[in-house]
Amino acid sequence: MGEEAKGDFEPKIVGFTCNWCTYAAADLAGTSRKKYPPNSRIIRLMCSGRLDPMFVLKVLLNGADGVFFSGCHPGECHYIKGNFYARRRIAALRTILKEFGLDERFKSYWISASEGEKFANTMKTQAEEVKKLGPSPLRGKIL
Repeated sequence: MGEEAKGDFEPKIVGFTCNWCTYAAADLAGTSRKKYPPNSRIIRLMCSGRLDPMFVLKVLLNGADGVFFSGCHPGECHYIKGNFYARRRIAALRTILKEFGLDERFKSYWISASEGEKFANTMKTQAEEVKKLGPSPLRGKIL
C-alpha cells in the first residue's frame, strides 16, 4: 500500500451513536439536507451505555482513521443512566488510547435528536481533524 499524500487522503471514520438521540440527529441532518463529509460510517447502539471499549479498539485495529462516539446529553438518557455508564467507559478508553498514541483519533460528543445541524458541523470538524492527522498508523498493519 503506497503512502497517500495528505491532500488526497480521505479518512475512514466510524461512529457509534445512540439510537434515540444522535442517530436521530443524523437522520434529521439528512432530511434537512445539511451537508457533511460522506466518509463516516455509523453504527447504531440502542443506548450509549452499551458502548463496549473493545468496539472502538477493534475498529481502530481494523484500519479506521478516526472514531467518534455520541449519545444523549447527560441526564437526558432514554434508559435513565446509560450515558453516565458511557462516560465512565469513555474515560477508561481514553487512558488506553493514550498509551498507544491514538487518543487524538477518538472523539466523543453529546448530540440530541433535535440537533441535526450540530451533528453535521461535528462531522465536518471531525473529518478535518482526522485528515490533519493523516492515515492511521495501524492502517494495513493488522491482519
